[in-house]
Amino acid sequence: MQPFFLAFIPLFVAIDVFGVLPLFVALTDDLDDHRRKMLTLEATVTAFIISLVFLAAGKLLFSFLGITESDFRVGGGIVLLVLAVNDLLFSKERKRDPELSVGVVPIGIPLIMGPAALTTIIILVDSYGYMWTIASLVVNMLIVLLVFLEAKVIAKVMGKAGSRAVGKVIALFLAGIAVMMIRSGITDMLTKVRQWRKTLSA
Repeated sequence: MQPFFLAFIPLFVAIDVFGVLPLFVALTDDLDDHRRKMLTLEATVTAFIISLVFLAAGKLLFSFLGITESDFRVGGGIVLLVLAVNDLLFSKERKRDPELSVGVVPIGIPLIMGPAALTTIIILVDSYGYMWTIASLVVNMLIVLLVFLEAKVIAKVMGKAGSRAVGKVIALFLAGIAVMMIRSGITDMLTKVRQWRKTLSA
C-alpha cells in the first residue's frame, strides 16, 4: 500500500480540494440542490476524463518531442513551485463570473484538474506506474465528489479564514513536493551522466 499513498498524497495536494472549495460554493451559490449535484458530477467526470487522456497521451508526447522523464520532473517541478509560491505570496480573491458557472469550465478544468494536478499525474506515472497512479486518481476524484456534494456544510464549518489557512498549508506542501521533484530529476540526470562516462572510459 505504500506506493498508493506515495502517489495519492502529491495528487491530493496538487488538486487542493479544500482550497478551491470557497470558489466552488461561490460559483454554485444560486443553484438548487439538484442542479448543484448534477453540476458536481459533471465537473468531476470531466476532470477524471481529461486526466486519463493526459495520463495516456503524456508519454507518447514525450517520446515525440524527445523529452525524458528527468526533463519533465525538473520542468514540472519548477511549474509546481511557481504555482505554490504564487498561492503563498500573491493569491487574490477570485470573483465569480456568471458566464463561466458551468461544470466543465471552470470547475472541472482548471479548478479540479489544473496544471499542477496534470503535471503531477505524469510524474507519478513515471515514479509509481499506471496502476498506482490511476488508483490514487480514482480515490482523489471520489474525495472531490464527496467534498463538493457537501460543499456548503464543509465551507460553513471551516469558515473563510479556515479555508484560507488550509489553502496556504497545502501550497506549502506543494512547494516541498515541487523541490523534491526537481531534486529527483537532477539526481537522475547526474546518474545517467556518470553511467555514460563509465561506458566511455571502459
